[in-house]
Amino acid sequence: MITPSASTLGAPGVPLDVILAWLEQHRIHGIELRLAPGEIADPDMNTAARAGLRRQINAAGVQVTGIASYVKLAAPGADESIIRGLIQAVDFAKDLGAPMVRVFPGADTEPAAFTETPPLVESREEVDTRAARRLSAVTSYAADLGVLPVLETHDSHPSGRDIAAILRRVDGPVGVVWDVLHPWRVGEPLEETWKVLAPWLAAGRGSVQIKDADMPASSTPLPIGTGTLPTEELGQLLVRNDYRGPVTLEWEKAWHPQAAPLDVALGSVRAWLDRHWEKDTK
Repeated sequence: MITPSASTLGAPGVPLDVILAWLEQHRIHGIELRLAPGEIADPDMNTAARAGLRRQINAAGVQVTGIASYVKLAAPGADESIIRGLIQAVDFAKDLGAPMVRVFPGADTEPAAFTETPPLVESREEVDTRAARRLSAVTSYAADLGVLPVLETHDSHPSGRDIAAILRRVDGPVGVVWDVLHPWRVGEPLEETWKVLAPWLAAGRGSVQIKDADMPASSTPLPIGTGTLPTEELGQLLVRNDYRGPVTLEWEKAWHPQAAPLDVALGSVRAWLDRHWEKDTK
């Protein structure tokens, strides 16, 4: 059974109690917390504040499906600072009862068209080895806390093939976040993305992000099913492969203030869920 979820990225400045009420209205049982200063999940929150946040979410009958950190595993620089940031995010996830921490690849790239994988400034071997080394350094610690680091199809590594090349090098348990946009925009078919990420997604080690927009003309979020992203095909693929795990609405209102409020988007994702899973997500 999948876990419908939504990211707090879609509701900048909106109080948590309002977001939780929206989730209840649309029968969305999970929440992904964006870990950033000034947000509902602020990395500087003390232990008591984290416990209070967890109680409020639990009391609403909502599960924290993940913590969305901004750690960039493949970024240049000293390993120590990246590893320290990842450990801090893992600790936050443990305190909130979240099973996963999202991280980005984040290697330096050259400019590229929307439909192209951006060229790396450094060699792919160097970048992938560095990212895997940093992940390997925390897998044992994270596993002891019951938290899984999950690497998203994003930025320097937009395709499933890109992400799998890193994950295969990691020593210890890791997972993946399949953001439907990025593999699709660089021409990787949905079936191919699933095939290369299935060792993690089919094993319950990861999540799927759903979104829509009139790409490539505009990146402003649109209700699910009204843009150009292959959202219906994605739903069919997940059902066909019996995917079981979080499906998270990433409504990027924080980056696109002109987008509709999160509760509008939640209505569209609920309709999408009902089309594909019917009773399983009610």
